[in-house]
Amino acid sequence: MPDSTAPVLNTRPRDAASLILYRQGKAGVEILMGVRHARHRFMPNALVFPGGRVDPTDHKHPALSELLPETRGHLAQKASPGRARALGVAAVRELHEETNLVLGELRGGLLLPALDQLHYICRAITPPPRNIRFHARFLAAPAEAAHGELQGSGELETLRYFPVEEALAGGNMAGITAKVMAEFLRWLAMPQEHRHDRELVVFQRQDTRVRDR
Repeated sequence: MPDSTAPVLNTRPRDAASLILYRQGKAGVEILMGVRHARHRFMPNALVFPGGRVDPTDHKHPALSELLPETRGHLAQKASPGRARALGVAAVRELHEETNLVLGELRGGLLLPALDQLHYICRAITPPPRNIRFHARFLAAPAEAAHGELQGSGELETLRYFPVEEALAGGNMAGITAKVMAEFLRWLAMPQEHRHDRELVVFQRQDTRVRDR
């Protein structure tokens, strides 16, 4: 029987960013995803988008181009301008580290992110009392904006472009990932002129969808 006197963990969520890299396949939209290694403490064996937490070096990292005003504005609603930019850098950096793809340029081994290719989708906060929590922002970019040979680093297995229906039917996608994918598909289906003023959402409190503005 659990000890009712044990303290409830309330770990502060760490900022993180994930990138939904998408393309049009023969059977519809395909999204770059991979399965997290079984040794991972957070979401082992789960099918996820490339991504990870913000590093201190992301804040002053040089870029090939800067965030679009719309993307920057959406990210900055719950972050400082500097933190908003760092989230974009983190998304591109994690894509490169986990998949070998470059969204931007490599100059002398230095990754210069093309931040103007990023579009904001939504955010999600891992609910307590989990002892590993993230405040994750989900961004999207077209696959044709990235280049390089797709090659996993070991963090993500079965790394490839998944047709949406296949990914959802696979049985190893976390509920929050499926909900974020649904938000992405809503965004993708919108006329471009409507995306800026759309209702933004955040997933919190047991992954409940809540209006974010």
